[in-house]
Amino acid sequence: MAAPFACHFPSSLAFVCVTQLYRPMVVGGSYIHPADVVESARLIGGGLTVPRHLPPSTNRGWDRSRERPGRRSKRSKMASEAKFHPSEHQHLRYNPLRDDWVLVSAHRMRRPWQGQVEEPTQDDVPRHDPANPLCPGAQRANGKVNPDYESTFVFDNDFPALQPDAPEPDADGHPLLRAASARGVCKVMCFHPWSDLTLPLMSLAEIRNVVDKWTEIAVELGASYSWVQIFENKGAMMGCSNPHPHCQIWASNFLPNEATLEDRTQKQYLAKHGVPMLLDYAQLEAERKVMSAGVQKERGLESQCSHSLFCWGLLQERIVVENTDWLVVVPYWATWPFQTLLLPRRHISRLQDLQESERDSLASIMKRLLSKYDNLFQISFPYSMGWHGAPTGSYLDADCSHWQLHAHYYPPLLRSASVRKFMVGYEMLAQAQRDLTPEQAAERLRNVPEEHYRLKEKDAS
Repeated sequence: MAAPFACHFPSSLAFVCVTQLYRPMVVGGSYIHPADVVESARLIGGGLTVPRHLPPSTNRGWDRSRERPGRRSKRSKMASEAKFHPSEHQHLRYNPLRDDWVLVSAHRMRRPWQGQVEEPTQDDVPRHDPANPLCPGAQRANGKVNPDYESTFVFDNDFPALQPDAPEPDADGHPLLRAASARGVCKVMCFHPWSDLTLPLMSLAEIRNVVDKWTEIAVELGASYSWVQIFENKGAMMGCSNPHPHCQIWASNFLPNEATLEDRTQKQYLAKHGVPMLLDYAQLEAERKVMSAGVQKERGLESQCSHSLFCWGLLQERIVVENTDWLVVVPYWATWPFQTLLLPRRHISRLQDLQESERDSLASIMKRLLSKYDNLFQISFPYSMGWHGAPTGSYLDADCSHWQLHAHYYPPLLRSASVRKFMVGYEMLAQAQRDLTPEQAAERLRNVPEEHYRLKEKDAS
């Protein structure tokens, strides 16, 4: 077996040296040859002792003794010129949560856009409209009148997709024509009595009230139903028919497709790796941020590493915002342009498992993230979001330790406030495809301020 090599990297890079690097490897999802490690070590300023008897299959580009001083071999130079870079070359990324792949084609952002242009979002929403069925005191389609609520307000959906007393479907008997029972309840939850507010414009105390009500309903419905799906469709672009700030909660006696898929993949990951998948992923992204900051601070690497695949793997960061209890990342496998994943730092299975301080910090990080979303194109940013946690009902007594609580945010906008990403054609018939890298999306979100543009304009006036 080949002898190990000696490393003299900065302390923040020490973990890279704990494994044999005689074989090609993957860093940050990118293929990397051992020769890149040597070149990156030179850039960083550390020393690296290279073994002289590498296996032939991995010896390409390593024997510097055959090269003239100060010059790389023609073969090595050609390999360097052909190096992969994620923002220039299409590639596939694996989504372990869905057990599928996404095609990343960042170079497509250079193509001119001649497609559909969206109408501007509605900014002149009246604070109270007696004709709006979600406003306090308004009459809804079924004739019921809303109370004059001053905080959150929850009511049964007047046109529910699920009902608690639906009869069993008839059995057909053919394996291609299967049906199963579907029972449940659907509720609507108003966040605030004012129609001209959205979550990022609400106070922290008001957002905390939303978190508390989410938790209360999850416990109430989870006592009877296997799955409680809390979700918000924000903006007409995402199918929201009413601008009043609200979400929906659907509870069902079955696990929906997405829940079934995430249950399987998280269970398999825990069995194989001994740690919940999304807890492991949150720790990985946090460590990568520390690595990125430490390397750049110690050696001023940002400009030196711009063409090094090894350094690219270390320095890319996908965290958008974070606090003591939570972090938000554009996941490595993101499909939608500015998709994010909201993750707790400790192992938490369900919303009701949150401590009081974690509910406070959740309200804070939601406000920060959603303010950045709105500030990106200076509009009320459309998205669909939802919470996923361990199943409830009959699953409350089962082992759900593989589950980690998380929230998905899926915004459709791509280039501007008027150009969206369409999931059609190839995406519907083949697989998901995105037009900028998750790292580019995370950087753009990080670089916008956290103070909401509307609040800033109000203070300026």
